[in-house]
Amino acid sequence: MAQRSGQEDPERYLFVDRAVIYNPATQADWTAKKLVWIPSERHGFEAASIKEEKGDEVLVELAENGKKALVNKDDIQKMNPPKFSKVEDMAELTCLNEASVLHNLKDRYYSGLIYTYSGLFCVVINPYKNLPIYSENIIEMYRGKKRHEMPPHIYAISESAYRCMLQDREDQSILCTGESGAGKTENTKKVIQYLAHVASSHKGRKDHNIPGELERQLLQANPILESFGNAKTVKNDNSSRFGKFIRINFDVTGYIVGANIETYLLEKSRAVRQAKDERTFHIFYQLLAGAGEHLKSDLLLEGFNNYRFLSNGYIPIPGQQDKDNFQETMEAMHIMGFSHDEILSMLKVVSSVLQFGNISFKKERNTDQASMPENTVAQKLCHLLGMNVMEFTRAILTPRIKVGRDYVQKAQTKEQADFAVEALAKATYERLFRWLVHRINKALDRTKRQGASFIGILDIAGFEIFELNSFEQLCINYTNEKLQQLFNHTMFILEQEEYQREGIEWNFIDFGLDLQPCIDLIERPANPPGVLALLDEECWFPKATDKTFVEKLVQEQGTHSKFQKPRQLKDKADFCIIHYAGKVDYKADEWLMKNMDPLNDNVATLLHQSSDKFVAELWKDVDRIVGLDQVTGITETAFGSAYKTKKGMFRTVGQLYKESLTKLMATLRNTNPNFVRCIIPNHEKRAGKLDPHLVLDQLRCNGVLEGIRICRQGFPNRIVFQEFRQRYEILTPNAIPKGFMDGKQACERMIRALELDPNLYRIGQSKIFFRAGVLAHLEEERDLKITDIIIFFQAVCRGYLARKAFAKKQQQLSALKILQRNCAAYLKLRHWQWWRVFTKVKPLLQVTRQEEELQAKDEELMKVKEKQTKVEAELEEMERKHQQLLEEKNILAEQLQAETELFAEAEEMRARLAAKKQELEEILHDLESRVEEEEERNQILQNEKKKMQGHIQDLEEQLDEEEGARQKLQLEKVTAEAKIKKMEEEILLLEDQNSKFLKEKKLMEDRIAECTSQLAEEEEKAKNLAKLKNKQEMMITDLEERLKKEEKTRQELEKAKRKLDGETTDLQDQIAELQAQIEELKIQLAKKEEELQAALARGDDEAVQKNNALKVIRELQAQIAELQEDLESEKASRNKAEKQKRDLSEELEALKTELEDTLDTTAAQQELRTKREQEVAELKKAIEEETKNHEAQIQEIRQRHATALEELSEQLEQAKRFKANLEKNKQGLESDNKELACEVKVLQQVKAESEHKRKKLDAQVQELTAKVTEGERLRVELAEKANKLQNELDNVSSLLEEAEKKGIKFAKDAASLESQLQDTQELLQEETRQKLNLSSRIRQLEEEKNNLQEQQEEEEEARKNLEKQMLALQLQLADAKKKVDDDLGTIEGLEENKKKLLKDMESLSQRLEEKAMAYDKLEKTKNRLQQELDDLMVDLDHQRQIVSNLEKKQKKFDQMLAEEKNISARYAEERDRAEAEAREKETKALSLARALEEALEAKEEFERQNKQLRADMEDLMSSKDDVGKNVHELEKSKRTLEQQVEEMRTQLEELEDELQATEDAKLRLEVNMQAMKAQFERDLQARDEQNEEKKRMLVKQVRELEAELEDERKQRALAVAAKKKMEMDLKDLEGQIEAANKARDEAIKQLRKLQAQMKDYQRELEEARASRDEIFAQSKESEKKLKGLEAEILQLQEEFAASERARRHAEQERDELADEIANSASGKSALLDEKRRLEARIAQLEEELEEEQSNMELLNERFRKTTLQVDTLNSELAGERSAAQKSENARQQLERQNKELKAKLQELEGSVKSKFKATISTLEAKIVQLEEQLEQEAKERAAANKLVRRTEKKLKEVFMQVEDERRHADQYKEQMEKANARMKQLKRQLEEAEEEATRANASRRKLQRELDDATEANEGLSREVSTLKNRLRRGGPITFSSSRSGRRQLHIEGASLELSDDDAESKGSDVNEAQPAPAE
Repeated sequence: MAQRSGQEDPERYLFVDRAVIYNPATQADWTAKKLVWIPSERHGFEAASIKEEKGDEVLVELAENGKKALVNKDDIQKMNPPKFSKVEDMAELTCLNEASVLHNLKDRYYSGLIYTYSGLFCVVINPYKNLPIYSENIIEMYRGKKRHEMPPHIYAISESAYRCMLQDREDQSILCTGESGAGKTENTKKVIQYLAHVASSHKGRKDHNIPGELERQLLQANPILESFGNAKTVKNDNSSRFGKFIRINFDVTGYIVGANIETYLLEKSRAVRQAKDERTFHIFYQLLAGAGEHLKSDLLLEGFNNYRFLSNGYIPIPGQQDKDNFQETMEAMHIMGFSHDEILSMLKVVSSVLQFGNISFKKERNTDQASMPENTVAQKLCHLLGMNVMEFTRAILTPRIKVGRDYVQKAQTKEQADFAVEALAKATYERLFRWLVHRINKALDRTKRQGASFIGILDIAGFEIFELNSFEQLCINYTNEKLQQLFNHTMFILEQEEYQREGIEWNFIDFGLDLQPCIDLIERPANPPGVLALLDEECWFPKATDKTFVEKLVQEQGTHSKFQKPRQLKDKADFCIIHYAGKVDYKADEWLMKNMDPLNDNVATLLHQSSDKFVAELWKDVDRIVGLDQVTGITETAFGSAYKTKKGMFRTVGQLYKESLTKLMATLRNTNPNFVRCIIPNHEKRAGKLDPHLVLDQLRCNGVLEGIRICRQGFPNRIVFQEFRQRYEILTPNAIPKGFMDGKQACERMIRALELDPNLYRIGQSKIFFRAGVLAHLEEERDLKITDIIIFFQAVCRGYLARKAFAKKQQQLSALKILQRNCAAYLKLRHWQWWRVFTKVKPLLQVTRQEEELQAKDEELMKVKEKQTKVEAELEEMERKHQQLLEEKNILAEQLQAETELFAEAEEMRARLAAKKQELEEILHDLESRVEEEEERNQILQNEKKKMQGHIQDLEEQLDEEEGARQKLQLEKVTAEAKIKKMEEEILLLEDQNSKFLKEKKLMEDRIAECTSQLAEEEEKAKNLAKLKNKQEMMITDLEERLKKEEKTRQELEKAKRKLDGETTDLQDQIAELQAQIEELKIQLAKKEEELQAALARGDDEAVQKNNALKVIRELQAQIAELQEDLESEKASRNKAEKQKRDLSEELEALKTELEDTLDTTAAQQELRTKREQEVAELKKAIEEETKNHEAQIQEIRQRHATALEELSEQLEQAKRFKANLEKNKQGLESDNKELACEVKVLQQVKAESEHKRKKLDAQVQELTAKVTEGERLRVELAEKANKLQNELDNVSSLLEEAEKKGIKFAKDAASLESQLQDTQELLQEETRQKLNLSSRIRQLEEEKNNLQEQQEEEEEARKNLEKQMLALQLQLADAKKKVDDDLGTIEGLEENKKKLLKDMESLSQRLEEKAMAYDKLEKTKNRLQQELDDLMVDLDHQRQIVSNLEKKQKKFDQMLAEEKNISARYAEERDRAEAEAREKETKALSLARALEEALEAKEEFERQNKQLRADMEDLMSSKDDVGKNVHELEKSKRTLEQQVEEMRTQLEELEDELQATEDAKLRLEVNMQAMKAQFERDLQARDEQNEEKKRMLVKQVRELEAELEDERKQRALAVAAKKKMEMDLKDLEGQIEAANKARDEAIKQLRKLQAQMKDYQRELEEARASRDEIFAQSKESEKKLKGLEAEILQLQEEFAASERARRHAEQERDELADEIANSASGKSALLDEKRRLEARIAQLEEELEEEQSNMELLNERFRKTTLQVDTLNSELAGERSAAQKSENARQQLERQNKELKAKLQELEGSVKSKFKATISTLEAKIVQLEEQLEQEAKERAAANKLVRRTEKKLKEVFMQVEDERRHADQYKEQMEKANARMKQLKRQLEEAEEEATRANASRRKLQRELDDATEANEGLSREVSTLKNRLRRGGPITFSSSRSGRRQLHIEGASLELSDDDAESKGSDVNEAQPAPAE
């Protein structure tokens, strides 16, 4: 940044061109395109428009190049409207996200605007060029102006701080932070320049251009500090290597009176070494380049390359000359008042630092000892620093070290010597820098003029996150954490003040508390100690190393939420701290060295004793340094404990820095801070280039994004009333009436008209506040409104112009016609003679009648004038009426416009709601599925919890066993614990007794107070008070003496009472007695309050109630004092008795109210209160009645006092006796107490050991449970959010359903609004898609996060196990080092194992790091999704408001739609009837068509069967001759017919099934018809509603216009036409139904024909059977004929031939039978194939059925298991709840007791005087004990809760594993079942095949047997025939054996064919029977 630049216009770099921003084209472009931000590698974020959504991804088109890309929905961020482009304060952005912030900064930076506000921040981006915005003109421009009046600038910040300091008298601070090279130092200079100009002291006020001496010195302090503290780095040519706080003091009038500078963290290591391309501090180069020859010789200077500490030699800075800079530095020192000697001494020290680097050491040959071969450099160094060379050499090479009480000289190695020299050089330069700052402060400090207030400017490095960070980065980041906390707290305070000032209700959140855990981790001193405290602690131990420090840090802070253990091994980070800006890995190398900052104390002593006073002054604090011997003790453990520290003097770097930071923060907290954040745009130092990723990282580190996060929590968008009204009044045109109205009232009316959700805005006193995103929504609505207005305006203008042009054309047309007509007439008449005569005569006629015509014309003129006046009057009247009509018309037009706008909005909202409803229903379904999943998961987790509880019980049993073993060894401890428990129980009993005593004391005090008030009232009216006074004085003296004695006894008794803890039995008896006494006292008090003293006496009989007696005495003393005062008042004014009476009545009322307030709510106290009220009333009456009898009452009171005193004396005696008993008991208790104390000590030791072990276990347990609790908390939060969203969605869905019923009426809109509706619907659909995708993405991310967390926890457990193994191996290695001489082989093996384990650990750590990175990414996406979810919730609230608005409007519409609804209802009824009839006929037609198809199929089947039957019949007829064959054929046909019957049955069953299916289809069709009917109703209703809406709007707009009435008539005519059309459609449907009926009748006829054919077939079958019977009858007749033929013996030959033919025929028959068997076998195979197919189908169906049954059984088993698990979990949950309730009740009871005790204590403190302080202290001690017990119980309960959460986590894991195993088992089971089913199926098929084969074999064997039998029978017949032939030849008798007369059966395929031997051999038998005849 620079001062000025040429002639450029500075306003170009300050002001924004708003004309470009408010360009309507850009606004319209933003409205048309749905522009969003998407991530980009090159630009960080790019603008794109959404084109299409694809699940979780979105298709976008880049605005820059038009390319399309798919982007994840999570990566999309919203874009602000163009109104917010280049906004000066980014807190005003309505969409507060990273992309918008980066885009705003980038736009401003490219426009030359480097300053931007972000809430409290002023963000500055380094321009890398000179800008003309720092001149004095600019300073004058900003001078005296407020921050919001001018554009952002560092001068505005400075002016604001300066004015606040002057006006509020409050100290100010300006905090500049940022990376190196971001411009912190330059902005600090500009602040000082501005303050020096506007607040210069009196000396220079006359001429502003000549500042005073102090201002000049203040400005010149910077060049000196820069030359000594700045250096060139890679990023910055003038980088400040230290932090500074410049404090400028001002007086009361605002003039500078002094300044002070504090510095922090000088990078002193740069003095000895530098990185590549970097330089050391400027002063070294300036001195070497700018010193003269004389100065060079004095300082012993050499060339640049001769110094080792100048690592890179001479590196020039572009644009600067070190020689000129040296002169400027010298001049600045002179201005600051530095003397020549001081300057020379400083330059000597600078030269000596360079000389330190040139000292070279050499290692001696035989030893490691270092030596200095050449001491020339040492001589130069000693000359410059005033030391002895020999002593310096000895101190470096062989320093003296203290061992015990003696000093020894220890030789140093070369490395130690080099380290010592470098340390001395760094320390010398640091001390020089500190002295320089002190000297500058001395010059700037003006003690003569005391400063009234100051402005502090902090210039310090910002947050640093490198690859590996060291101790310096920890300090810087620690500082930035504190500064960010200060910012958060300041922002919280300012927000609170703003909201309070504006009167806004808001729940205040202190965001500064968010950073406290990280700060505690670094700075906490103890319990547990933080990083710095542990580092300091390690510095005190001699053998401590960086490794031991890291181990201790991990042990102490391992469970801290902001601390992470190392994820990488070897040379990576040692630990990680989670700062607000991100995770930072720290490497703890040389941290102990850096913290102690050790030096060679021998050399330091020499420097302290230097002959140069300046050097000696620098080293005056030599006693506070850490010696090198301590470093030796740290690095070499063999050296023992020979380290040296001077206790009380040793201060570490961390302590010093922490103290200075604490002071700084205290200073800043007492100031009003102003924040400046400097940003570096690129690392190339190029102007006009901005690296987006670099800027985003800096915004995150600088806390800008953190500030924006805080802004989002409140109402970040604020707009003043006037601007809000001016910009958004267009959205509410009629909300604000005409005339003046206050801005706040107008805004309230507008907000009500907009109907915004009250949660989205707050109205203050001067401005209106909005949540993030609301203004963007209003901008969208405003754009839509303006678009509508412009379109309407354009339409009106175009209509007007068109009508004007049309009228002009009409006039031209009429003029043309007139011209044509006149021309035609002239052309006709021009040749006519008479026309010529007429034209010539006409003028003559006019001349003759001129005077008459003039007179006539005058008269006409007069008449015309009169008419004119009348007409003018009428015209004026008509114009007035016309004006009125125009006004009315305008009013109507406005109303019409408003109504059209309302209608348009309603239509818009309806469309949005329709889309929204659909998407919300989808969301609802998703959420319901999620809820079911969560419930299942919950059940699984409950099961896991049960298992884990069992596991925990096992562990607890193991612990109990171990505890029992330990207890057996420590029996004394057990007994002591038992005694302690008894004592604790006794303490509790005593505390209960004490509380009861306190309650009794309170009751007694109340009674005494009442008595005293009664006595006071009675004593006021007494007459003889003088006598009473004397007696009372005597009583007082006696009582005082007794009280003194009683006080002594009471103190002794109190001491004894503290030791009565063991006397439980006596105290219980006393408690019972006291309770009985309390009951007696209550009864007595209820009976008679006048006898209070007697009741007190009876109540005080017991010695245990000594305290009550003492209280009575004390109250009596107070009573006596009051009586004395009453006596004096009675003497003074007796006449005021009546007035006092009234006062006392009022006091009684007050006492009554006080009693009512203080009494408890118990029943006894309620009775007491009612009785006391009655007694007060009675006392009032008594006061009025007994004014005469008061003297007698006073006498009675005296007697009562006497009796009371006597009773008190008796009580005192009893108390003395009781005291003696207590003394005896006390002695016994003291002895018991001593024994118990000894036992308690032993128990405490044992307890401490057990506590130590328990803490270790708790630490391990807490590590495991921390993450479990975090996951549980996240799950619970998400479940709560899901429940909330579910409830909200239910409400919204119910509202949407109602809105849907009513919103159907707005179905079709006018054509002019359709395009707008489509656009808005698309927008809404895309938004809702985004929301749906976001919700689904959220669920996915949550599941992924849970999975990753589980994986991470598993890996962490594995890593912990490996770490334990590594620790064990390290211990083994340590032992092995001790035994290195004995066992080298074991060491080598261990080394190999260690290497293997390290490799494994490295791989595991890499995996863990990858998982951690993924987890971090998920966390970021989760945070972003949470923000977007908040935005979505805001949108949801807005949608709810819209829904409510629509409902209001719809209620109005419903009233107007009643008449048309009736008409539409009639139409709907007619249409419903027609549709019902149509549906019935259609279903009938469908069923008939189905039946027809089935009948046709059956007919075809029957025809096939008929053909087959006919063929069979023909075969039968053909084979009619042969009886056996016909019978066989008939049996075969019978079988086929039976099979056909079976097939017909199966077909009939199939037809029934198909009929059932048709019925089901019919039902589905009915449902579809109902849906179509509903849709048709909705369409008709929408049409009717549209007609009604048009009608209503027409009636509203202009009732006089008949054209619109005609339109309405036309519309009604259209409706009638539609009705007629519907009737025509109905007639068509009826025609179709009639056609369907005809088709049905035809189908019925065909069915009847088929039935007739069936009957014919049956008839033919019967005929076939009859023919078969006839054949059987014919066969019988043939038998008879055969018998008749037997008589014919002569024809035997022919008969024999016939028998031969019969035999051959039988053989043919046999062959045919074999053929038939073969044919039947083939048919049988076909049938078997069909059977197998059907059986396979049946088997498949059975398998499916079995699978379904098995699935059902599995489901039932799972259901039973889940129900059992739920029952068990419910019982466990109930047990847990009861236990928790019991513990909660116990805790509440203890808290109540605690509260009661506290209340009693407060009452005692109010009432008891100094005498009873001891009692109060004891009670307080007991209360403290109780509180400690409560805290202990709370801790135990918290531990129990942690255990429960831990077990729940483990249960969850086990449940997940079990569920996986169960799932796998189910899968395996299903696979096994399927395999078994398949095996069964194959087995069944195999068995069936085998059965078929066996059956076929059996049938084959049977046929074979029958064939054999037939052959045998044939052979037998042939044999018989041959015998017959032989006999015939011989002529012998013929005989037949009876054995062949039986019948045989032939079995074929289950059918039997019976044949008789007689039938088979009919001719043979006839021959046999006929044979005997001739013989006879």
